[in-house]
Amino acid sequence: MGTLAINGGTPLRKEPFPGWPFWDETELEAVQEVVKSGKWGMLQGKKVKEFEEKFAAYQDARYGICVTSGSVALRIALQSLGIGPGDEVILPAYTFIASASAVIEVNAVPIFVDIDPQTYNIDPQKVKEAISEKTKAIMPVHIGGRPASMGTLLEIAERHRVKIIEDAAQAWGSEWRGRKVGAIGDIGTVSFQSSKNITSGEGGIILTNDENLAETCRSLSNCGRLEGGIWYEHYLLGGNYRLSEFQGAILLAQLSRYEEHKKKREENAHYLAERLGNIEGIEPLLDGEDVTSNAYHLFIFKYHKEHFQEAPKEKFVAALRAEGITLLHGGYSLPLYKQPVMRDQAFGPHRCLLEHYGKELDYSRCYCPETEKACSEEAIWVQQSLLLGTREDLDSVVEAIKKIKAHAEELID
Repeated sequence: MGTLAINGGTPLRKEPFPGWPFWDETELEAVQEVVKSGKWGMLQGKKVKEFEEKFAAYQDARYGICVTSGSVALRIALQSLGIGPGDEVILPAYTFIASASAVIEVNAVPIFVDIDPQTYNIDPQKVKEAISEKTKAIMPVHIGGRPASMGTLLEIAERHRVKIIEDAAQAWGSEWRGRKVGAIGDIGTVSFQSSKNITSGEGGIILTNDENLAETCRSLSNCGRLEGGIWYEHYLLGGNYRLSEFQGAILLAQLSRYEEHKKKREENAHYLAERLGNIEGIEPLLDGEDVTSNAYHLFIFKYHKEHFQEAPKEKFVAALRAEGITLLHGGYSLPLYKQPVMRDQAFGPHRCLLEHYGKELDYSRCYCPETEKACSEEAIWVQQSLLLGTREDLDSVVEAIKKIKAHAEELID
């Protein structure tokens, strides 16, 4: 029997971490109010509209349009900008599949570029190298809540006359130079899926400061109708992507305590980063100098196996979980260009994009070394609910890593 729990030793921690989602009587009363009102759809009620206004204001945006998911929000944002067949959209290879699939769903082509190894956000230099005559938009992803290098990206976009779509799915309240992300570019999107820092189980919102884009997005999300128009007149090829009043009520309740939670996440993240930074072989990601607030949907650190007897990342994560540190994992396992759907071009009815593109599309030729390292060797994600815990909870993460490092030889088969 070894010392490490993965080899039969005693786990360092047995107590559960804070659960998610967090809720109390506020959510229960809000949903009950909707039930009793009999106005369950957003077209009849006021909850979703109220949330749209409050959340947009919170994010420093003029307009907010709620939809059924962050994925749908991305697709509608692309549509509203007129991006379609033959167009290219530049995005990081280290992100969730929806960032790319939304591009394909409008029959455009995702162009994957590498990340900055210090932040895991899109590398602006790689964006410059990827710009072509077909580029219509850049899609920075504020990974984990850490704002991307918006200054350089805005300069690139202006120089090449392309649009910026911010994938802010994980970045509610994050700030770049004191400005909330999501509407710094032309348009942005946020997710309220069940793991997110504000959640209604599913849902998303589109943010913009452009009135025309907002009107288009609202029409696309409401069966192509125009606000104030005749009910059975449809002007755009839209769909029903509206949130229910139940979701609106829950989101309002979640938003009411969000600033308090965000402050605690940031304080705990800084504490954890300081303590982990003292362990050789563990490297917390950095905020750029222009990042004035990080929402910390994820606390991400890099694992350097050479300081742990060359044990692979998967074994390190398994050892941590065995020690009772359950709220972490290895993040994305593949760069987007290696996902089977990309590799096999399994685009279904959207395969027509290959005909419109006018040149060969072969993702097997993509290679983003920093993304490859993040996926296979380095990146460890700590889930956001752990950051709502106590300092003792955070200390247990640190002590578990120290324990594993002290007995790293046990990780080698």
